[in-house]
Amino acid sequence: MTKRSSIRLNAALVIGGILTALLIATALLSLVWTPEVPTRVRVAMRLKAPLEAGLLGTDHFGRDVLSLLMVGAWNSLAIAWPAVLLGAAIGTAIGTAAAAWKGIADEIAMRVSDVVFAFPAVLSAIMIGALVGSGPFSAILAIAVFNVPVFARVTRGVALQIWTLDYIAAARAIGKHPLRITWEDVLPNIAGALIVQVTIQLALAILTEAGLSYLGLGVRPPNPSWGRMLSDAQTYLSQAPHLAIAPGIAIALSVLGLNLLGDGLRDALDPTLKGRGASA
Repeated sequence: MTKRSSIRLNAALVIGGILTALLIATALLSLVWTPEVPTRVRVAMRLKAPLEAGLLGTDHFGRDVLSLLMVGAWNSLAIAWPAVLLGAAIGTAIGTAAAAWKGIADEIAMRVSDVVFAFPAVLSAIMIGALVGSGPFSAILAIAVFNVPVFARVTRGVALQIWTLDYIAAARAIGKHPLRITWEDVLPNIAGALIVQVTIQLALAILTEAGLSYLGLGVRPPNPSWGRMLSDAQTYLSQAPHLAIAPGIAIALSVLGLNLLGDGLRDALDPTLKGRGASA
């Protein structure tokens, strides 16, 4: 790896790590402290500008915007994390099984993944919400369903490469069961790719959760949500633009941080990229 590529890699990891750490720290801090009670309505303090009442002003109910952002960070992660991890667990199981047994099992798994992938998370949330009602559970389930084919395809692709290696052929020659090979030899070698994909899908999950809450399909009021804050801010864009700017920046920085972290981890964990950098 050249010095220039190493600097670029470190920059992505550092910036992405800092932004992601700030997101997590803010979410955790909101569990024990916020400047104001997020749901406290103060009609006399409504639509105050930043620094006029609190660091980021107040909304149309007189609620502190900074407090809403902090709790909204926790609510976003509380939906994004379990949704991505659930989708990753199911998708990884499907992908490794398809790579191990190939044939008809592989074909069925990939065609089912194609069908599921054809339905966006928002459409899935609408269908699930019609069955079980809208709310955080529906959002988690919809995002998880959307992530299953993503992880199934990524896992299958990298696992198929591992199955062509000599030490896997040796394990098969001595009669080692495919399940044992998958658990002991394949999964440890694809963990890096899965970690990177989890990071990238987390960014998409936060963006999707904001979109679902914007449409009223995610976090239910009065619980704060970045998407809900954007939706509420539409009416007051001319009077109080900070109501849209604050959650918009929060979403943008969170997604940017996770994407940079994912790119940095991918470059660090992918030996082929290192090889290309060294030969450059």
